[in-house]
Amino acid sequence: MPADRFALPPGIEWCGIGDEAAVALDRQLAALTELGWGLIEVRNVDGAALADLDDDAFDRLVQRLDAAGLGVACVDSRIANWGRPITSDFATDLRELEILTERCARLGTRRIRIMSYPQGGLEEGRWRSEVYARITELARRAESAGLTLLHENCAGWAGREAGRMLDLLAHVDSPALKLLFDTGNGVAYSYDSYRLLLDIAPHVEHVHIKDAVPEGSGAAYVMPGEGVCRVADSLRVLVDHGYRGVWSIEPHLNVRPHESVAATGSDYVKEFIAYGRALEELVSTRVLGDPRHEDEPRRSV
Repeated sequence: MPADRFALPPGIEWCGIGDEAAVALDRQLAALTELGWGLIEVRNVDGAALADLDDDAFDRLVQRLDAAGLGVACVDSRIANWGRPITSDFATDLRELEILTERCARLGTRRIRIMSYPQGGLEEGRWRSEVYARITELARRAESAGLTLLHENCAGWAGREAGRMLDLLAHVDSPALKLLFDTGNGVAYSYDSYRLLLDIAPHVEHVHIKDAVPEGSGAAYVMPGEGVCRVADSLRVLVDHGYRGVWSIEPHLNVRPHESVAATGSDYVKEFIAYGRALEELVSTRVLGDPRHEDEPRRSV
């Protein structure tokens, strides 16, 4: 189904995280082009994190994006993520932010995804105070550069609880810190992402879309609308709150960097495109075309 078959709510655009489609940049761009979407979210390019690309590789990225007519909605950093506990060297994150500040300017985006640091063995109170201090400094630098840091409901001190997310926003008190809501992270981290959204919706400025069902102690990822994450209900909540921004697919069917998971091979373009088409259909029929809310999830988280 073409992306323009139905009208999205005003101010909402389709997007996808490129490396979920393929390792190679050209195949990432081909996937978004085939979908007919105008935005890409950049995380890894030709197997390297955006901040780790050498100058020549980064120049090629800028040139290829321009040739493909694709804009960049957001860049996904490793700042404060699952691989950098609160005990890690803060200088690493400051350096990555410095590099991304320069690169975001050339990519034409102001948004950088971050998290809020795994505990790293620290006592609870010290963990919280260190997170406050680091995120405050990161937000100060981002604000000076005209950037917005988007905290994801994933790894870290404020990753799973709405109260902590709101506390972090209040403590940092900066227009440079907003929230990124991922529809599917709750299954892997054992919380109800839909219930969390109800408390944070006014602060959400970017959305990742995945769906999942519980599998053992973790999650098995499925097509949108086939899991327990209430994807359609979540998107409807955002529309009802006047959300303006991007709906970005992160299927996790073949690629899960935090688990070092990648399917055999490096090209998942067909699955990525199928996922995008399935989301278009879900939005058309269950978010915009049917006023009834979904039932409760098929299985509890």
